[in-house]
Amino acid sequence: MYKREPVAYAIGEDQFKLFELVPKENVPLAPGDKVYIGKDLELRQEILHVKKRISYNELTNAAQSELPFVILQVIKAHEERFVRFFNESQPITSRFHMLELLPGLGKKTMWAIVEERKKGPFRDVADITTRVPLAHQIEKHVAQRIEEELKNPDEKYRIFVAR
Repeated sequence: MYKREPVAYAIGEDQFKLFELVPKENVPLAPGDKVYIGKDLELRQEILHVKKRISYNELTNAAQSELPFVILQVIKAHEERFVRFFNESQPITSRFHMLELLPGLGKKTMWAIVEERKKGPFRDVADITTRVPLAHQIEKHVAQRIEEELKNPDEKYRIFVAR
């Protein structure tokens, strides 16, 4: 008789790849739980194996609705990486800057960030919002961009999500 196995969905912290995982029996997992899926079996306590890499469209509706919150958790846990993006982002063309790829950040905010970072690099997200009043809810803008890149695998410019 056919028996379905339980699955869990995961997103990688470094490259934001989506995975379908098979958890070990009797291991409770909640949305946002951090698990190890690497090759070292002693460290892999909650997950039996990685079933496959998946696309955004293969996620259940519940997983899709939970994804923005999980992405925000990852951004807050790795804040220095995203602050580095604001410190090091460059123009893509003579008329288009990497910062403009973030939803909600227009040319005026982009120029304010570029001018402010000339005075010195940003230390953290709070420093960005303090020094650039137009730039508020930076983490949410980055999270929206990551979700857009996950939804549209053919996106021309990818900043955060690996192909």
